[in-house]
Amino acid sequence: MRFRIPPKKRRLIMNQNLESKINFNNIWVIFKREMKTFFDSPMAYIVLVTFLMITGWFFSSTIFLINQATIDGYLDILPLVFIFFVPAITMRLFSEEYKSGTIEIIATMPVTDNEIIMGKYLAGFGIMAISILLTLFYPICLLFVSKPHIGTIIGSYLGLLFIAMFYISIGVFASSITKNQIIAFLISFIICFFFFIAGKIIGILPGFLVSVLEYIGIDSHFNNITKGLINSRDIIYYFSASAFFYILTLRMINIRK
Repeated sequence: MRFRIPPKKRRLIMNQNLESKINFNNIWVIFKREMKTFFDSPMAYIVLVTFLMITGWFFSSTIFLINQATIDGYLDILPLVFIFFVPAITMRLFSEEYKSGTIEIIATMPVTDNEIIMGKYLAGFGIMAISILLTLFYPICLLFVSKPHIGTIIGSYLGLLFIAMFYISIGVFASSITKNQIIAFLISFIICFFFFIAGKIIGILPGFLVSVLEYIGIDSHFNNITKGLINSRDIIYYFSASAFFYILTLRMINIRK
């Protein structure tokens, strides 16, 4: 006895199979397109130079403030700087596509939603990774005047990359919500700020909220990594939080179709 699958269900199964097969060539094409679009714009260099100037100012200020050649204070401030910088990078990723109508053209191409999101996400992360690596100039300068702990620097920059990975997923999600880049920036900023501040306000909260917000906030996880205490708990936090916003983005793209 043969069972016939209804046409609608057949198409759904085909779409699910298509989504499950990720074409890395498509991801690479989208990644290159986004990187080229960003670096072809004068605004890209304004953002990067501004980022380096701000981080450089904080670096020198924290050293002169405590009169010690250390990067501890500087590293505490960088996640706060990311709250402004990441939304500025990610706000256009989907919002610009919605506004210009190119998202409809992309939707007709043999590319899945997963590939579109992943390509844009990796481009955003790539820009942040470049920006973070450029700031290595500052701790390298310390090598000429003091003996900073190399392990601390490596752990700290690894932690910064994890934070960037998480914040970029938030920024991509925010950009997928609206065609207005300013609104996308604000949504991303508010969500990133929540995760930044969550671990810092536990001292004024009731006891039952302390453990929850301590885990939700990036503070404790980042501090562990900067100290070289890299454990599965912190790694799982960053990857699962990033995956959560990735799934929300995928859902939002499907809703807007």
